[in-house]
Amino acid sequence: MRPEEIKPDTKLCTILGHNAQTGYMRRYFNKIMKRNSKNATAIALNITDEHFDFTMSNVGQSKVDKMMIEREFSTKAVHYCETLNACASREKRVDFIEVEAGKVKGYCLDDDAKALFEKPEFLDEHTTLVAKMMLLANRWFDAKIDIDEIPHLMETTK
Repeated sequence: MRPEEIKPDTKLCTILGHNAQTGYMRRYFNKIMKRNSKNATAIALNITDEHFDFTMSNVGQSKVDKMMIEREFSTKAVHYCETLNACASREKRVDFIEVEAGKVKGYCLDDDAKALFEKPEFLDEHTTLVAKMMLLANRWFDAKIDIDEIPHLMETTK
């Protein structure tokens, strides 16, 4: 979705990272939204390490309620979460956060992504990322989860 396509009724979420604007996380997520005809997009927040603490310390009081966390900040983000799902507690990293009533909740999607596949031991990192984006798109914007679409998404997103 291009900036001029964002309208008042467009649903938004955020991605936090060094290169969130050009990263695969945003590309796949937005491609999934488009394939599902969802009027939603991920807004990138490119930050440096020096701005991470300020950003995360204030996210609970901001208007942000859904945020994907790029890999470079996934372990640091754990310390800003009041609660973690079982996977995030075990892996000591988060893929995304949700803010409810000012409380930051952290989630890791590894277990959920693996559960989509018959033989998860054969998954590569890239396929797992696309599966995670499908799971988030479904969770936040009711997009369909279709693992057969993953190769097509990967092929068209470079």
